[in-house]
Amino acid sequence: MTKLAGVIIDETTGEPVAARVQVLDSRGVFIHPPNAILKVGPGAPFFYSDGAFDVDITRGPTQVIVERGTEYAPAIVKLDAAPTGTEAVEIALRRWSDLAQQGWHPGNTHIHYDEKEGRPDERLQLDPRVEDLRMTAVSILKRGELEYATNKYPIGVLTDFSSAHHHVQCGEESRHNREPWTIGYGHIMLLNIRNAVEPLSRGVLVDAFEPDYPPLSYACDDARRQGGLVIWCHNGQGMEAPVAAALGKLDAFNLFDPSWNDAEYDIYYRMLNAGMRLPASTGSDWYISSANRVYSYTGGAFDYEVWLQALREGRTFITNGPALHLDVDGQAPGSEIESSVGSKLGATVRWQSHYPVSRIDLLYNGNVVACEAFKEGSTAGELVADIDVNADGWIAAKASSDARDSFFQPVFAHTSPIYVKAGRHGEEKKAAAAWFDDRIETSLEWVRAKGRFYTDRQRQEVVDLFRQGQQVYRDMM
Repeated sequence: MTKLAGVIIDETTGEPVAARVQVLDSRGVFIHPPNAILKVGPGAPFFYSDGAFDVDITRGPTQVIVERGTEYAPAIVKLDAAPTGTEAVEIALRRWSDLAQQGWHPGNTHIHYDEKEGRPDERLQLDPRVEDLRMTAVSILKRGELEYATNKYPIGVLTDFSSAHHHVQCGEESRHNREPWTIGYGHIMLLNIRNAVEPLSRGVLVDAFEPDYPPLSYACDDARRQGGLVIWCHNGQGMEAPVAAALGKLDAFNLFDPSWNDAEYDIYYRMLNAGMRLPASTGSDWYISSANRVYSYTGGAFDYEVWLQALREGRTFITNGPALHLDVDGQAPGSEIESSVGSKLGATVRWQSHYPVSRIDLLYNGNVVACEAFKEGSTAGELVADIDVNADGWIAAKASSDARDSFFQPVFAHTSPIYVKAGRHGEEKKAAAAWFDDRIETSLEWVRAKGRFYTDRQRQEVVDLFRQGQQVYRDMM
């Protein structure tokens, strides 16, 4: 056997960096150190390295792939291993982008380790560094008696895992399912909280006798009173999502959480069309099982409080690779533009990506008003277009691709909206309001006929809450 001794460095600084590593020996077998932390999730296998690794390999052709976050180009090293001895390899990772220099910093808002994770501390030390994340949030949650590994962590900043460059915290996912594996009211992520918000779960997620009470909006209020950030999880799924959005309970909306969902754009765009101001956010959910991240704009170096406020204000884009930027008449995502019906707004979409982008869309109230498709893909470019203003609404940019990353996920990016005030409601708003009105009415039928409650008062509180949200939409029609 031959020992492969690898060292991973940043090409610019020469400093060792953590990364994920794949070693394929001459038989095509994935080789890893016996005690390595392994990547969890779909796609190609990798192990985690703190910057150095040793593995025993067979003689012959060997391939090493090293990846770090999304702003470094994957490094591929090929060698012909001798029958015995040591093969020393230094692998330099090159940045294709340095968004931090532009004031953009990445975070993952949604991570859990399940009950099978035997070394959560070691994984949590590596996850933020391997993925090059500035903000990493694991969260507690409850499903019956399952002992999820990340439930061991206390709510708040996890100082043992944080550093000047990596803020690691433990939040909470508050949830309701109507059946064991079917979302009911929905799931919300509560970050930047000091104390757990009770109950963590309600209904069948606790046991067969637990009531479908209290609604998630109560948890939103509790988290807000602590200065917390409230994010709706899982692409808008859940009966209470349109209610909480209408009543102003949400700070952000997780898309691609944990992966592509056909309905997610539909629900998100309808909420924006209805006038809800919801920044785009994202996370990976079970482990870091994708490269999903939300970039918040601080305008300078990473500062957690500034980063968090930027997320609240919608100065974000979400991605699993491409950097995507939008400018409309000098304004960036999260801004509001005063305009008038019949005027024009000048928009510029800029992108840069390691994996080729197949299409760029410029959206106005959910409609594509300009696009550019690339048969061979594009790794950088600019789309310039004028938007004819016909109503109040929102503008955003989206990147999509036929290419897939090493998690085998389609490459994507999406900006948060820029909001437009033009003095007139469009047909999109009325249509969205009618759609949510119908959805809430259907949800109320479930609450009244199938919901389980300890008292009539509990049921009535949920009905009244849903009616309040429904009335917001009816007032738009």
